[in-house]
Amino acid sequence: MNYLPTVFLKQAADDHRLLPTHLSLVMAVFYFSNDSAPREAIKVSRSRLMQFSRIKSIATYHKCLKELVDFGYISYQPSYHPINASSIWLLNEN
Repeated sequence: MNYLPTVFLKQAADDHRLLPTHLSLVMAVFYFSNDSAPREAIKVSRSRLMQFSRIKSIATYHKCLKELVDFGYISYQPSYHPINASSIWLLNEN
């Protein structure tokens, strides 16, 4: 089963740990994901995710990203390179 935004939203509706910033960040990840290859890594930069999710603070971005990993919604591998994008995988289950 593909991890669709509707699946995430159904899980998120019952997860009281998630705040609007978490939801906004995941929707930005969905925006940059490849619908034809849902299991592949999503390559995207912090600046693009922050811009699309309207998160202004780098600290808030990293806090939300870490919590989404901790909550089991995504897997994240930073690149630490100024040109190469980081990788994010959407997980099927919470």
